[in-house]
Amino acid sequence: MPKTSILIVDDEEDILELLKFNLEREGFKIFCADSGEKALEAVKNFSPDLVLLDLMLPGIDGLEVARVLKSKPNTSTIPIIMLTAKGDESDVVRGLELGADDYVTKPFSPRVIIARVRAVMRRNAAEPDDGIQAREVHGIGIHPGRREVAVNGKQIKLTMSEFDILHYLAQRPGWVFTRSQIVSAVRGEGFAVTDRSVDVQIVGLRKKLGASGKVIETVRGVGYRLKE
Repeated sequence: MPKTSILIVDDEEDILELLKFNLEREGFKIFCADSGEKALEAVKNFSPDLVLLDLMLPGIDGLEVARVLKSKPNTSTIPIIMLTAKGDESDVVRGLELGADDYVTKPFSPRVIIARVRAVMRRNAAEPDDGIQAREVHGIGIHPGRREVAVNGKQIKLTMSEFDILHYLAQRPGWVFTRSQIVSAVRGEGFAVTDRSVDVQIVGLRKKLGASGKVIETVRGVGYRLKE
């Protein structure tokens, strides 16, 4: 079975070496790049299974790298975990809007990185079609096994986070979920994320659902629910 390949993009050599050492020890195949330009070239040449992407890069920055990768059909499904400086909330939000799957703030523990990588890869793995039937709510068809969503029969493309949030809300239409409950359900307990990040995912989800997006209701001061 081939090893999962990861591209690490960071302009700090110490961080590259630290991540490379720890991830290779866990059995991953590692490629490294120290600039946005080299990152895009590496993706083109090696087609990694996941990208660990620092946002502060010389030349083409991490946000632009994420935008380019998510805009092209052949790279749009590659999961991206952003590496960000503490307090750069606006960059985190922008990265999530572009389709990044997760983020970790510096300084970080290698164990946290490894856990996040494994979690994202689990969520990104194609699940077998084991008889799980699509759930349909308000004309929105959701197939958990295939991770597919269709609105009135037309398939739409969601990020992993958007799919997980929609699937979570659809399990109990009419039930109000807080932002922290949503985070715990789709990311795991203890995931450090701001309320704003959850809001961004909801905005993106509504936009992609088109007219059906109105079934996701905001309950002021509490959270979100799928219309009953």
